Amino acid sequence: MANPSKAKGTAWESAVRDYMNKALGLVDKSGRFVDIFSALNVRRAAQEGAKDVGDVHAVPFVLECKDVLRPAVPAWLRQAHVEAGHAGYPYGVVVHKVRRAAVARGRVHFGVHTWTRARLALGLTTAQMRERYAFAPAVRGLDSARWYLTTDMEHFTKLVADLRAAP
Repeated sequence: MANPSKAKGTAWESAVRDYMNKALGLVDKSGRFVDIFSALNVRRAAQEGAKDVGDVHAVPFVLECKDVLRPAVPAWLRQAHVEAGHAGYPYGVVVHKVRRAAVARGRVHFGVHTWTRARLALGLTTAQMRERYAFAPAVRGLDSARWYLTTDMEHFTKLVADLRAAP
């Protein structure tokens, strides 16, 4: 790949996909899918151009993966929300790589609206959601559209499993 930034992004997307498939028990010890046809397998999406559908699909989430030094979380969350809509998924989140850390420590950012919808789908209170999935709020300024909550990949993967198991 000629573009080093694209190569970094692709490597991060693949690492996120592989981590989630393993943590959710969707692959065997050799790394092969247990059920290759399962809609629950976490997959990297093909690029769609103007109607981009996000980087990684982990039902019911579209993940926008970022491997950059300077975060721009509110803008990324807007992008993830639009791409989730294009893909027909209810939730869009951003997964930001943490330098020199394992994939499990990657930061997963939720917009307040997405976080609230996931919380309500699980039937949890705000306190239960924060405690169970280690969410920390990021409130900066008066514009609530720029507020978000953050957890790590390990807790996010547990949230995905719980949402998939919810009635």
